Amino acid sequence: MIEIKTYISHIPHTRLLLTFLFLFVFSCSEENGSGQYEHQAEVPDPITFDLDHIRERGSLVAILNNSSTGYFIYRGQPMGYEYELLTLLATELNLKLQIKLTSDIDEAIYMLNEGEGDIIAFNMAVTSNRQEQVSFTEHHNEVKQVLVQRKPENWHIMKRHEIDDMVIRNPLALDGKTIHVQRNSAFVTRLKNLSEEIGGKIEIKQAEIGQDSEALIRKVADGEIDYTVADEDVAMVNATYYSNIDVSTPISFPQKIAWATRSNAPQLLNEVNDWIREMKKQTDYYVIYNKYYKSPKASLRRVTSTYSSLSSDKISPFDDIFKQAADSLGWDWRLLAAQAFQESKFDISAESWAGAIGLMQLLPETGELYGISDMHDPMQSLQAGAAYLSWLDSIWEKYVPDSDERIKFVLASYNAGQGHVLDARRLAQKFGKNPASWEDVAYFLEKKSEPEFYKDPVVESGYCRGREPVNYVEDILNRYERYKQLVNPEMIIASAAETSV
Repeated sequence: MIEIKTYISHIPHTRLLLTFLFLFVFSCSEENGSGQYEHQAEVPDPITFDLDHIRERGSLVAILNNSSTGYFIYRGQPMGYEYELLTLLATELNLKLQIKLTSDIDEAIYMLNEGEGDIIAFNMAVTSNRQEQVSFTEHHNEVKQVLVQRKPENWHIMKRHEIDDMVIRNPLALDGKTIHVQRNSAFVTRLKNLSEEIGGKIEIKQAEIGQDSEALIRKVADGEIDYTVADEDVAMVNATYYSNIDVSTPISFPQKIAWATRSNAPQLLNEVNDWIREMKKQTDYYVIYNKYYKSPKASLRRVTSTYSSLSSDKISPFDDIFKQAADSLGWDWRLLAAQAFQESKFDISAESWAGAIGLMQLLPETGELYGISDMHDPMQSLQAGAAYLSWLDSIWEKYVPDSDERIKFVLASYNAGQGHVLDARRLAQKFGKNPASWEDVAYFLEKKSEPEFYKDPVVESGYCRGREPVNYVEDILNRYERYKQLVNPEMIIASAAETSV
């Protein structure tokens, strides 16, 4: 099971103040003569928290970035090369996967060593400086750094050799050029060394906090800057989105790309390394890589889609009616969207084996009860689904006063029927647990597949495959967390800054 957290909303108050102080000081730093920020990021000593502690907690906390290869939402589904591999890793370790996002490498390393994450899953180069701060896993890939530049304006009618004559192919030609790169990245170090090697002066401009390689590549494509540097695999993926950029000039030898753990977490490091070695023997490993790095048409479709978090703030074609229906419920519309995806994957023609139909997968008799004339009409299906949810909420309001907790009971009832959930509540009460706690009630809902429990005198609705509604609730709430983070995210930083003043 996967849980997504918005990083800054979970920073303790003191840590939050320090974060804003750091941002302020950095933003006020003067540049030196070469255009490079004189900034030395302090890396805290790593906390002691290895795999045995992680298992006690029950979840692996991974630090990713929101990018076309890291993690994003596409048509309601979470995607990304790093994300898919982490999902497999967490399953192998029998742990839930919790995700925190940042696009800043220094911040990721800080979070890792402070214990706010367990593993950094970036497209991150192994360097000697970083090896002093973290422990790198077995590398996933080996890539060169390449120069990202625009092709000539009329490149599409030019021959290849004509294009080559008008772009930079020899690194010596970088003397005197200004190159914008991700802050405190391996690209900065490489350009410093290259500047020495060519006996010239390359102007290195480090990007603002939060701007990663993909953001800078987009600036090159849009004409805002002339040059940046990126890892070749990321650059080639982005070249499928921006046909006017050239990524064919290498500026380095191949470098290892790997994930990172705390330097004092050998148990986790060994487990991850064993898993990577084993995965490299399996076809799935290369299928996932090819999906994101070797399928340009699919990559282009995902990134340019109206329903991709990389290019818009829309989840589906039905967002407007989700918002209308959610208002009547008092719900966040993204929660309703998460449930609809769980029900039908936004397919209005979907029909289940049990006869449920449409966007909200309602049975025909339920649809008739709420006045649906066309079960496949998304507006009618959603309005009826919302009305049914509202009715369920009215049932549970007298038993579960906390609105956030009550949502779980409502969702489970939508899936399995309120009778089974009421049975589980009565079992929780009988065995001395809290009948208003979803965790306690969910335990007994799962137990309703066992004769000892579904034949208990307090049970009225009999047998239930209780794990299904429990999973249903967990899946919807986890998807809702992803939607909150990547689709119309709240202004957490701004509100936190106002609070801390």
